[in-house]
Amino acid sequence: RLRAKMTQETLAARAGVSRNYVSLLELNQKSPTVQMLFKLCKVLKARPSVLIARVEAHGDR
Repeated sequence: RLRAKMTQETLAARAGVSRNYVSLLELNQKSPTVQMLFKLCKVLKARPSVLIARVEAHGDR
């Protein structure tokens, strides 16, 4: 999201979720469904495999 220069509010609005939901995802307090992962990736113009690889590489940070 930061690389896309997007605020939590903007990402949330474009993905049809709350800013709080985006915050919880970023804090690793919530996990997205597969459908939501694809929706977020579409908004961010990112491949799901890239995001998943980053999560695997960085663990629970």
